[in-house]
Amino acid sequence: MLEEFKLIASIAPDMLDVVQERFDILRNIYWMQPIGRKSLSDSIGMTERVLRTETDFLKRLQLIEASKSGMTLTDKGLDVYHNLELAMDQLLGMRQTEKKIAQYFGIKRCIVIAGNSDLQDKVFYRFGDILTDSLNVLLPNGNNTIAVMGGTTMSIVARHMGVLKKNDQHNLFVPARGGIGEAVTVQANSISSEMAEKTGGEHRALYVPEQLSKETYDSLLQEPSIQEVLTLIKQANCVVHSIGRALHMAARRKMSDEELVMLKQKNAVAESFGYFFDEQGEVVYKIPRIGLQLKNLQDIPYILALAGGSSKAKAIAAYMKNAPKQTWLITDEAAANAILKGATL
Repeated sequence: MLEEFKLIASIAPDMLDVVQERFDILRNIYWMQPIGRKSLSDSIGMTERVLRTETDFLKRLQLIEASKSGMTLTDKGLDVYHNLELAMDQLLGMRQTEKKIAQYFGIKRCIVIAGNSDLQDKVFYRFGDILTDSLNVLLPNGNNTIAVMGGTTMSIVARHMGVLKKNDQHNLFVPARGGIGEAVTVQANSISSEMAEKTGGEHRALYVPEQLSKETYDSLLQEPSIQEVLTLIKQANCVVHSIGRALHMAARRKMSDEELVMLKQKNAVAESFGYFFDEQGEVVYKIPRIGLQLKNLQDIPYILALAGGSSKAKAIAAYMKNAPKQTWLITDEAAANAILKGATL
């Protein structure tokens, strides 16, 4: 039930506010029954006028009843209260965690999914649901260009996305960077194509290597076909990306032994967009690449960062020190708790 609440909260947070308010009324009546309206109003911190409207509604639902001695829960109300209690406690605790993390990083929003994706693969499946719901909320009508990064997390998430349900949208998914040379399944091309297919959008590819020499990089930038896709990337109004652990990402990209030693010496813990960060969020190394750059993010209205698992807590915390304020972070409970403890794992 908690995950269903989370999905509702992602698209209708106001609905959860109503549920929370009415649950608080039921909880306080349960604690102090029989209780009069004045005492209940003081306990909850709600005006008597608003409380009267809510308690009248709960009476019509046959969840509470009133007598001369005060209000009490009916058998039906008691059953509803007990069945909701655990889920609401977990949800409200998680919502507080989300608010704390969003405030700590100075970002627009954080969504926390129950579980630990390091240990439970199915937690990643929920990332796909939440990403779909978030895009449904964020993307405006008309034309949208969504730039998509690569990676293992992104690959799993893409496979579990659903259809974007606005008929008056045209959504074009493009890779945010090149990726030839990596395993096909984790290339931005493959992932943006999968997202387009799952959501009912369209796709354009960018066929360039992940790592380039400066000379090759400058030469490829002059190619008309590459310039065309790069123009689309620059026009993106949404970016979806993950956050990786620095040394893991360096090994995956087959970086040289000298580069690996350098990253260790500089205490690199995170990688995103080809930039490597230390725990303080300082950039310690950058890979030359074609595609979206970190500096481009400031002007993009919708940014969704996805990463989970306690093993990524340090990486998330390091990168998020650089995240634009409009970022939505989608993470899991294990990473969120570790971040709030100082990411000391």
